[in-house]
Amino acid sequence: MDKINEQELAQLANYFKAMGDPTRLKVLRLLSAGRYNVGELAQQCHYSSANISRHLSVLRQQGLITRHTEGTSVYYQLTNDVPARLCELVSQRLGSSL
Repeated sequence: MDKINEQELAQLANYFKAMGDPTRLKVLRLLSAGRYNVGELAQQCHYSSANISRHLSVLRQQGLITRHTEGTSVYYQLTNDVPARLCELVSQRLGSSL
């Protein structure tokens, strides 16, 4: 991280900020197991679809998830396994399991 510039630091901070919310971590955990639509995520998280949509927007802006349209349904999935691996590493460090 010695040669990282201010813009890259800001991008990194925004990435972690997107992951710094319990609801978004729950969504990321669910998406690590497969793809879901908004309604399915809302049901699993016990929140409204509107609330989950706002969280999904933040995660998409940071490139953590992607969305795919199939007919009239929109599905979300992880862009890669980095968020799941980060959560696993931090959980191990804290002595818990997510």
